[in-house]
Amino acid sequence: MTESKVSIVQEITPSPWVALGMLLIAACAGLLYWPLALIFGLFGIFLAIQTYLLRLRFEADALLVLRAKGTVEIKRFPYKDWQYWQIFWPPFPVLFYFREVNSIHFLPMLFNADQLTEQLTQRLGPSGKIETAALAEEASPPHSN
Repeated sequence: MTESKVSIVQEITPSPWVALGMLLIAACAGLLYWPLALIFGLFGIFLAIQTYLLRLRFEADALLVLRAKGTVEIKRFPYKDWQYWQIFWPPFPVLFYFREVNSIHFLPMLFNADQLTEQLTQRLGPSGKIETAALAEEASPPHSN
């Protein structure tokens, strides 16, 4: 990893296609069984709201989840705490999973999978197990004795 790649701040905005797809599935399910359509429809509305509100910002030392067009920080995930990351089912990505030292996280794939993979690979290395000790050493300044 070069310092120039890691220090660039990159923001990723969600795509509306996942929410619209879920609402289309809800409309089709309504022709067969209305309770199922209601469940899919509510989930589609939830995804549409999240698509409008959420942004991901990749900074030099952490992944930030932002609300309100990138003005309010909801959560910060320092890269030094990451142990593993994976985007499930690469042909049709539906879920982004990552594990930190003390917790695991699952996010629906509202974001462009190629952009997300590119940013994560630049900052953490390829998908899979991450050597957190190596990341911590890179992030910390050299010790002087």
